[in-house]
Order: sequence, then C-alpha cells, then structure tokens
Amino acid sequence: MEIRRFLEKLSSDAPTPGGGSASALAGALSASLVEMVAGLSKKKGSLNLQEVKEIKRKASAIRRRLHRAVDEDAKSYEEVIKAFRLPKETEKQRSYRSRKIQKAYQKATVIPRCVCENALKLMEFSQTLALKGNPNALSDIKVAGYLADAALKGGLVNIEINLGPIKDRRFVQKMRLVIKNLKRKREEIRSQRA
Repeated sequence: MEIRRFLEKLSSDAPTPGGGSASALAGALSASLVEMVAGLSKKKGSLNLQEVKEIKRKASAIRRRLHRAVDEDAKSYEEVIKAFRLPKETEKQRSYRSRKIQKAYQKATVIPRCVCENALKLMEFSQTLALKGNPNALSDIKVAGYLADAALKGGLVNIEINLGPIKDRRFVQKMRLVIKNLKRKREEIRSQRA
C-alpha cells in the first residue's frame, strides 16, 4: 500500500487498518534502516563482508514479510468484524457465529506474532550494527532498534487484546507462553544495548 494512502486510511474512523498494521509498518521501516546501515557497513566497521551481507539479506526478507503483514493484519481483523456481523436469530446461527468469532480471534493473533518474532531479529541486527557497524550510521541504526522495539510492543499488545475473548484455554495458555518468551527475549536484547 502506498504510504500516503495508508496514513489516510489509518487516520480515518474505519477500524482497519489499525495498530497491528502500524506495528508491522514500524517493523518494515526498521528492516529498511537495518538494510541501509548494513550496506554502509561493508567498508566501515568491524563486521566482515559475509556478516554484513547476511544481515542485509535477512533484513530484506523481513522487510518484505512485514510489508505484506501491514495488509494481512487489517484483513485478519476484518474477519473478526465479519464474524460479528453473522446472523444470530436461531440457535444454529448463534453457534456458527460463535465458532467463527473464536476462529477469527485466534487467526488475529498470527500476524502480530509474526511481527513480534521478526522485530526481535531486527533488534538483534540493530544491536550488532550499533556495536560493530559503520559508526557514521549510529543514529540510523539506533532508530532502527527503536522502531523494531515499537513493532514488538505493538504486536504484543495486539496478541494480548485478541486473546481476551478466546474461550479455548489451551490456545490461550500456549499464546501466553509465547508472549512471556517474546518479552523475555526483548529484555535480554535490551540489556545488551549499545
């Protein structure tokens, strides 16, 4: 989606795109900056050329994935809205509607989880490049790290909010463990910050 159009849609009173899409975009912006700084670190910094190329390659894949996630997150939440609009006059309709709502909420945790997992990788790359990359690009890579952290925190809040209505206790328990591990990994990375 074109940036101006996305910002206009985001600022509208429509429920999508929302915070999940904005989190994915923050991650994609972070990945772009990681790619840029990796490129600028080919000749300056203490990383060898292979390490720089590997970070750049991985960041490029993450950027493409998170760019797709901007639209995917909006579509997944639109499924929640669509499920709530299903008819509920008969018991059969209510039962079907309830199952569709539950399934939609579960699916609505998938993209934010993807955003979180990729944001953690970007935080690690940012950390590495801040310590060993081109020192002239330190501010750029620090911004990349902050954007990755914002993407991660946004993804976490979206997972948590979508878990609220889910009745499947095993699914909720599994996702709470995922959240706990994501938060732990975030703190480990932040404790090593340059």
